[in-house]
Amino acid sequence: MFARILVPVDFSARSLRAARSAARVGRAGRTRVTLLHVIEKIEDADGRSFSAFYRRLERAARDRMQAFVEVFQRHGISVDAVTLYGKPVNEILRLAAESGSDLIVLSSHKLPLRHGQGWGTVSYKVGILARCPVLLVK
Repeated sequence: MFARILVPVDFSARSLRAARSAARVGRAGRTRVTLLHVIEKIEDADGRSFSAFYRRLERAARDRMQAFVEVFQRHGISVDAVTLYGKPVNEILRLAAESGSDLIVLSSHKLPLRHGQGWGTVSYKVGILARCPVLLVK
């Protein structure tokens, strides 16, 4: 049904549930999954001062991504793992468009219902702005 699924992850238990849901969707056909972790850079910071810090973050992301990769490999689903730098919403939407993703699966969580609060979450923005279907997993 879906040929290319993008699964943004933040390594939380919620994003692992989203990955498992994407694997269930992907089992239905010949699906290729891209796992994405976005490292947000500190604005207006001297890049040289933080280069070792960002290298450590990237190594840690690569190590932690392996548990997510295994979710798909157990089901025989083709999977790629990508780590990008930038604003999470921007990078998710950009990669979805560039890779031709026809579904984005990401975690969400219940927010306290107060007028005007909680509308700035990554999942809400991706759900509104994505050009393909979005599955939010709680």
